[in-house]
Amino acid sequence: MTRSGVWFAPGRANLMGEHTDYNDGFVLPFALAQGATATATRRDDGLLVLTSSQRPGPAAKIALAGLAPGRLSGWVVYTAGVAWALCEAGYDVPGATIAIDSDVPAGAGLSSSAALECAVALALTGLAGLEVPRPELAGIARRAENEFAGVPSGIMDQSASLLCEAGHALLLDCRSLETTQVPFDAQLLIINTRARHELNAGEYGARRAECEEAARLLSVPSLRFITDCGITSSLADPTLRKRARHVCTDDQRVLRAEALLRAGKYPEVGVLLTEAHASLRDDFEISWPEADVTVEAALSAGALGARMIGGGFGGSVLAMVSDDAAPIREAVTGAFAAHSWAPPSFYDAVPSAGARRIG
Repeated sequence: MTRSGVWFAPGRANLMGEHTDYNDGFVLPFALAQGATATATRRDDGLLVLTSSQRPGPAAKIALAGLAPGRLSGWVVYTAGVAWALCEAGYDVPGATIAIDSDVPAGAGLSSSAALECAVALALTGLAGLEVPRPELAGIARRAENEFAGVPSGIMDQSASLLCEAGHALLLDCRSLETTQVPFDAQLLIINTRARHELNAGEYGARRAECEEAARLLSVPSLRFITDCGITSSLADPTLRKRARHVCTDDQRVLRAEALLRAGKYPEVGVLLTEAHASLRDDFEISWPEADVTVEAALSAGALGARMIGGGFGGSVLAMVSDDAAPIREAVTGAFAAHSWAPPSFYDAVPSAGARRIG
């Protein structure tokens, strides 16, 4: 138990496997250098007192005893939701004054919310002197996002933030929760299109419902169990057929990408990235104009591959770079200018360490 401390949890980029996590499939994310920091001090009055450098204004004061889904709104749902989920899991957490800071851009598809949740989860368990296994803590943070914040996401983001290792991607089987660290040192570039996405806006939930309906019609517990992607052609509804085909092919791309990374065959991984973007654009229908233009411009400038990442309808593109990223930055910036869009922002995507105490 400690009275105060500073905890950090990273955002994530997902190399391969989009919208496969809630279908019990495979994902291959890695942690970013950017993340959320929770500076926390224990309180003895049962209150959460929350501030954020990104949300100027008076501190939010929330009683732990009154926490319940649906009673709060705004960014504090992700913080207070973690305290609620810990209590629901049987852990006695104290009141706390928590100051949040983050350099993960919100709405960029880099899991700023999971970074926040995981930093707060470590802070609250650290203040309470609790040793909660990381996989269990990821599930608790996910419950906060699903049930308290109302975002029907899978387990990938929280697992990546808590479990990733520097210089590795995390192969996660979202059904068994088995994890494998996959070494890789490819040069990657994140391009934030600045088209903001909001996962609780309805489309994300609609895709999940479509996947569940496709699985029901195919008589499987989830689309993870479809190993022959040709079976999806038996679905009469063309929309459900496309959704199921994306999940099945993306699961296969994850496993192929793992093998290629281990063999150091990065150009072939790049091909998979571009194939995944086409699947997300055409079969899952969650891409957006800025992402499509970014992918095209990046490829024309020499990228090995590129795809949209995140929940879709806004956010970022991940590009695999063969040598110099400057031509890709210039090509994408020029393409945005030609469309009279606000210029994108760029981040080097360095596979980094997972969540930890830093002070």
